[in-house]
Amino acid sequence: MRDPLDLDEAVRVLRKADPKLAILIDRVGAPGFKATRSQSPFLALAESIAYQQLNGKAAATIFGRFRALYDGRGPTPQRVIETSAEALRAAGLSRAKVLALHDLAAKTLDGTVPTAARFHRLPDEEIIERLTSIRGIGRWTAEMFLMFRLGRPDVLPVDDYGVRKGYAIAYRKRTLPSPAELTKRGERWRPYRSVASWYLWRAVDLGGKKNAERS
Repeated sequence: MRDPLDLDEAVRVLRKADPKLAILIDRVGAPGFKATRSQSPFLALAESIAYQQLNGKAAATIFGRFRALYDGRGPTPQRVIETSAEALRAAGLSRAKVLALHDLAAKTLDGTVPTAARFHRLPDEEIIERLTSIRGIGRWTAEMFLMFRLGRPDVLPVDDYGVRKGYAIAYRKRTLPSPAELTKRGERWRPYRSVASWYLWRAVDLGGKKNAERS
């Protein structure tokens, strides 16, 4: 298990490294970045697959139906492998998500997706490589897993719309930054790019509130 993220230290480093980000930090206040580690990696990734391209309420309903297939025992990789595509489709999962869940289950059983303890010993890029080998899981999903399930402090999802939009707001850019531009600026934020990303997401929230106040 890695040492827990010291958010106070992260804020101190980010303030010193980037004066423009420091202004955003002052507006937002103390960071609320934290990881949720209550679920197994398998169940957390299954939930990510179920939620893809759906709004929260619809996705929660479908994921609830998926979990209910297992009579309170909970879905495990072996049980999901043994569940027919028809039964999973009846829970509301699309064909693509059924294939993704079966692939996730198979790759958990063969060790591609390791235990939580093993995950914590692996470097970020190896985790991304393992997760993106699963059908239906791309780099963004792997990055969110690193940040919000494993609590990794130095992840910068340069393709995330919210991060790019927040950067444009905080740095007063007329257009969204390219991934290359965001990567370059992000070098200043190491080793706390996850916390910087959290603040950029909050910049979007602040921008929306400001616009609402003006209307």
